[in-house]
Amino acid sequence: MSQTQFDILLPSPEDTAHFAQFLAAHLVPGDVVLLSGGIGAGKTHLARAAIQSLLTTPEDVPSPTFTLVQTYDTVKGELWHADLYRLTDTSELIELGLTDAFEEAVSFVEWPDRLGSLCPPNALGLDLQLAADDDARRITVRSPSERWAFVKDYAAK
Repeated sequence: MSQTQFDILLPSPEDTAHFAQFLAAHLVPGDVVLLSGGIGAGKTHLARAAIQSLLTTPEDVPSPTFTLVQTYDTVKGELWHADLYRLTDTSELIELGLTDAFEEAVSFVEWPDRLGSLCPPNALGLDLQLAADDDARRITVRSPSERWAFVKDYAAK
């Protein structure tokens, strides 16, 4: 299995939200999106925009930093948003049901380095970094399979 890697430059928070909405429109149950980057890189902003675009009834989408996981009923079925920054032991992920969600739901995972061996091999990796100014983001996309080829189409625009 070959991995594709490329960058997308998003000049504004609105551009990041637009990319998130594009991505969300293509997701299906079993898809896992791994969001890496430092604090303030825009991981939660991207996840929030994607989640809100899939909700049938608008609702607040808080960061799951303290709860570890928030779940949502969306037009794509169940969606899990996990923030593993405060995770102390990977066994908590199994107890929470996150590994089952990787098979049955759409999942966004912030701080995926804390997954260890539980990281799904076909997940889409998005590494967000501050770019030219505080509003711009550079996203390094790591695509382990052809499943994620549509993301490259977005980058080509």
